[in-house]
Amino acid sequence: MPAADERLRRTMMFVPGNNPGLIKDAGIFGADSIMFDLEDAVSLAEKDSARYLVYEALQALDFGQAELVVRINGLDTPFYENDIKAMVKAGIDVIRLPKTESAEMIRTLEDLVLTAEKEFGRPVGSTHLMAAIESAKGVVNANEIAAASERMIGIALSAEDYTTDMKTHRYPDGQELLYARNVILHAARAAGVAAFDTVFTDLDDEEGFIRETKLIHQLGYDGKSIINPRQIPLVNAVYQPSEQEILNAQNVLAAIEAAKQKGSGVIALNGQMVDRPVALRAERVMKLATANHLLDAEGNYVGE
Repeated sequence: MPAADERLRRTMMFVPGNNPGLIKDAGIFGADSIMFDLEDAVSLAEKDSARYLVYEALQALDFGQAELVVRINGLDTPFYENDIKAMVKAGIDVIRLPKTESAEMIRTLEDLVLTAEKEFGRPVGSTHLMAAIESAKGVVNANEIAAASERMIGIALSAEDYTTDMKTHRYPDGQELLYARNVILHAARAAGVAAFDTVFTDLDDEEGFIRETKLIHQLGYDGKSIINPRQIPLVNAVYQPSEQEILNAQNVLAAIEAAKQKGSGVIALNGQMVDRPVALRAERVMKLATANHLLDAEGNYVGE
């Protein structure tokens, strides 16, 4: 089974690895995942100091319940192996590999992570992996990438490099990304891992950001990569379940519990069978409702 779990991953916030102030405050905004960036956000002259800064922050700071991710430098750089060793030693939750184009790249990363876990006394298997898909080759190989390792928790679309590789650019309607988004999403679902959408870089275009977030939510993405804390509540609002969805989920879970109490293997609600997909959907709705503070202590709806 893949390493992914059912935790919420609506927002993965990029934090430059060379910015002490942003790193220090990263845990206060409520992102589901925080991704410290050692790659594109950091100049060549600052690579070593950024790695050390992130390492020290992981040792000294409390980031709350957020999943902690690091985007390391790529396999073709001299920083790759040192990034892996330092982040494994620091106890990072997830290592994100940029520009992933094959399953072999993931397996190479996995081998180095395992070696580092043993070297630094980390529990074997505790460091999870994710892949950023940034090229046509990566999209074509998305299925094998997503299933390349038991450590994988997700794959992500990175649109800037992808559109450059495709000899196009970003458009407001997102049609240039539709194929890649669907391929990556299906690869993630087939492998049982999460799917993350790309960043939306125009911070002044809130309407465009919400429109794009609604699209990826409709497609079925677990969440969106973000570059600014003020995008977090916008994403959460899109992923927020309605009162009716919450009520339906509560009824499904109540029916499951009633069947358990009776010792019955048959679960029914309003004359309809409750199968596993329905149960899983209900559980996710309730997690979203709780995360959005839509329920009181007794489970009553208190949203708008």
